[in-house]
Amino acid sequence: MTTQPARPERSGPETASVMDVSPFKPSLVKAVFRDVTPMHVSRSAAWAAASVTRTVLTEIIDGARRAAAEEARKKLIPRDLLSAIDRNIELQVGDKWYDHSPTFRGLTGVLYDAEGVIVPSRKRSRSRKPSAVVGAHRFEAGVKKLLRSQGATAVPAMVRDLDGIASVFLTDLARDAAMVVREGGVKRFGTVTLAMSGEPTPPPLLEDSLRALSTRSGDGRTIGRDDILAATTIQLFGGNLRQRALTEAREATQNTSAG
Repeated sequence: MTTQPARPERSGPETASVMDVSPFKPSLVKAVFRDVTPMHVSRSAAWAAASVTRTVLTEIIDGARRAAAEEARKKLIPRDLLSAIDRNIELQVGDKWYDHSPTFRGLTGVLYDAEGVIVPSRKRSRSRKPSAVVGAHRFEAGVKKLLRSQGATAVPAMVRDLDGIASVFLTDLARDAAMVVREGGVKRFGTVTLAMSGEPTPPPLLEDSLRALSTRSGDGRTIGRDDILAATTIQLFGGNLRQRALTEAREATQNTSAG
């Protein structure tokens, strides 16, 4: 009987290594950006956008895990997603997905137009034009990888909602990044400091850092890393989530070439 070569043991830090590499590949990020803008997307910009998306989804999953733990459950269900968002206003991202998901239909309630007429639920789009909603399935593999890295499992409906939120958030990030390039910086700039009652107010981001993102240099045909960081300040409130997203995106692109 031949001896089989010993397989290398999988050490504990595997989870950490998963988090070091974003589950959302730069090629997927660039595909989303191509749906939004013809501008070139630098490699560092793609990594930054992937990192920001990972940070946002990680925070949502963490909030959902805490909600599930309160009911002694390990598998995440859509109700846990609603609980996470209800408890942390910073997690209210990708809201264009809400109208397309049964999970959020109950949260948003009956919709009325300006004249008080009930707006019917949106039907599944048959348009061949790529969109954040139609292309949400592209994020399923990344979402599942992210769930595994967090030691979590989720029912298919929960995975679907995380897919949709990731897709819409990244699409909105792409639009804002393109706007930053066109306008030469962030023209609609502001900060909001969020804190829970009884908890200390988080330290604000350095004003010099924010001011640096409000203007840009470089050509008007390429979306760079700093354009993604500027777009992140538009998409996320000025709380801990935005601080962490910016910090982790900078760290993720320290050794990434700009091409």
